[in-house]
Amino acid sequence: MLCIGHRGAAGHEPENTLRSVRRALELGADAVEIDVYNLDGELIVIHDSTLNRTTNGRGPLRRRTLAQLRALDAGKGERIPLLSEVIDAVDRRVPLNIELKGTRTAAPVLHLANAYLARGWAPHDFLISSFRRGELRQLRDSGLPIGILFARSARLFRPLARTLGAWSIHVPLSQVTPRLVSRVHADGRKLFVFTVNDRADMDRMAQLGVDAIFSDFPDRWTARAA
Repeated sequence: MLCIGHRGAAGHEPENTLRSVRRALELGADAVEIDVYNLDGELIVIHDSTLNRTTNGRGPLRRRTLAQLRALDAGKGERIPLLSEVIDAVDRRVPLNIELKGTRTAAPVLHLANAYLARGWAPHDFLISSFRRGELRQLRDSGLPIGILFARSARLFRPLARTLGAWSIHVPLSQVTPRLVSRVHADGRKLFVFTVNDRADMDRMAQLGVDAIFSDFPDRWTARAA
């Protein structure tokens, strides 16, 4: 079972910052997950559509210019990074899971990923995921692995997964059952589980045979697996 650093190593450092991404790598995460919005053609790495929770700013993202957003403190003096900065920080050491949070994200993310593919990166250096089915549909023929996020039950995952050509199914911890694991694997896909921070839950997911977990504390799994 792989352990993916959730928003970097969000349990240790300010989430979705370069500091958090680097910490996840230091802690031995098998992959790193971050969240992306498209702001006037620029891809910025942040989870919420508002600034209040994760920065010293307030209000909606879209009421700020890129320069204003980049001047904010995202925690411990970190600023909101660009997606390109995160990709450069990861530098192919592990796969990068890019979750599309906002609208109109698919096309610019694909454009940026293609630029890295042209430099020698491989499609599986990336995983593009989202709750937004419309965004994922735009990536159907991109050659990049696609992950579908489900907020609740993924019991009816098959038709959508086959339509989108999904590589992985991402579900909340509360929705994981032995039957779901079996069905996803029988359909030739991976099952990823979010967000798993308790060691007992990590052990349980490993016993059920899930392929990966997302964790704010990747070291809680990687230290045991070493």
